[in-house]
Amino acid sequence: MGNSAIKAHLENSQKTGIFQLTGKGLPERLTGNLRTVDLSSNKIEVLPPAIGNFLQMKSLTLNFNKLTSLPDEIGKLKKLETLLLNGNQLTQLPSGVGQLKALRTLSLSGNKFREFPGGLGSLRHLDVLDLSKNHIQAVPAEVAALQAIEINLNQNQISVVSAEVSTCQRLKVLRLEENCLELASIPVSILTSSQVSLLSVEGNLFEVKNMRDLEGYEKYMERFTATKKKFA
Repeated sequence: MGNSAIKAHLENSQKTGIFQLTGKGLPERLTGNLRTVDLSSNKIEVLPPAIGNFLQMKSLTLNFNKLTSLPDEIGKLKKLETLLLNGNQLTQLPSGVGQLKALRTLSLSGNKFREFPGGLGSLRHLDVLDLSKNHIQAVPAEVAALQAIEINLNQNQISVVSAEVSTCQRLKVLRLEENCLELASIPVSILTSSQVSLLSVEGNLFEVKNMRDLEGYEKYMERFTATKKKFA
């Protein structure tokens, strides 16, 4: 794709509000009215602070780049609903992410997080948080503040899950496959008194069938079955 083709992309984005470009690096100028931007697989190492100028943006996809950090200015994107950052080299999030009040989907799969990112409890409309394929070792008590419906923590190094996760008011799906969990590491309160109707724990250090012996398993199965029937 030559410069003329990129120019055509830019001109078209002015009309549609959508810009997608793969394998060409970060364009020097983009129009401020963009609502959807996909810059996946562009070897982008730095996201400039000017990203905060795109006040109409609703979807930003930056999968499979080389980002090690994000500018705090990303918090200015008050209309952003979808932020996809899979396959980068992120280890933490700026505090500005907590200001994305419209955010519904935050996907951070395949990065280098060693700790569960903080400051996400202010995202009152967050539906899906994907932190799979990182290096997270524990699910901390702070997770109680999250409003997410689904949290994906598959393929991490988690050996500790705080019982506070059971107090997440909207959490229905908790994915913990392929971690380092013992059966005793599963908080009984997730089974007895949470809203979770799908707890996925295959590929840990115990046989899934042994969960049947845990207190509250029958209560959990009632929620699981009710949800399954709803979508049947």
